Amino acid sequence: MFEGTKEIETVLSALGEQLDVLHASIPELVICGGSALNILGFVSRTTKDVDVVAFIERSTEGNVDFKRANPFPLKLIEAIKKVARDFDLPEDWLNSGPASALDLGLPKGLTERVATRKYGKRLIVHFLGRYDLVHFKLYAAAGQGIGKHYDDLLALKPTREELEDAARWSMTHDVSEVYRQTIKDLLKHMGYEDVADRL
Repeated sequence: MFEGTKEIETVLSALGEQLDVLHASIPELVICGGSALNILGFVSRTTKDVDVVAFIERSTEGNVDFKRANPFPLKLIEAIKKVARDFDLPEDWLNSGPASALDLGLPKGLTERVATRKYGKRLIVHFLGRYDLVHFKLYAAAGQGIGKHYDDLLALKPTREELEDAARWSMTHDVSEVYRQTIKDLLKHMGYEDVADRL
C-alpha cells in the first residue's frame, strides 16, 4: 500500500536503479489508475499498486507502437521482485491488471497528453493525462459502482464533453445494452442527464 506521491516516486526510483544495475533494456511504461492520479496531483490517497496499461516501443523513425503489457520482460520482473523485497511490498506491486484495455483501443491522441518521467537511465514512465484518466475512471466506476473510482472521477472535475467522449469510448469496450444503460444511470446520478440522453 502506497500512502501517496512520495512513496510511489520512491519505489519507481528504486526500480529504475535496479534496472540500471541489470543493464536492462525494457519498453516504456504507460501507467494509469491511482498512481497516475497521485503523481499528477489530482488526488492524494492511498493506492495498493502501480497499474501498467501498456508498453510503448519506438521505431528508429520515432513512431510509437503500443504493446500489450504482459508478459513483463524477465529483467523487469527481476527488478520488481528486488524492489518488493527491499520495501516489503507484494511481488505484484507493479502489474498489468488493466492491460486488456489495449485490445479494444486506447483513447485517440493519448501519447500527446501523457506526463513523462524518467527514473534512472532506463525506466521511462508515461502517466495518463487528465482527459484519459476520465475515460478510464468512468469505465471503472460503471463496472464497480459508487466507490473509489467514482470519487476519483469526481476529483478530475470532468466537463460534459469529456464525459460524453469517455462514455462513447467505454461503450466500444462493452457494446451491450446493459452496459449502455449502466453508463446512462451513472451519468444521471452525477447530474448529467443531458449527456446521458445523448447516448
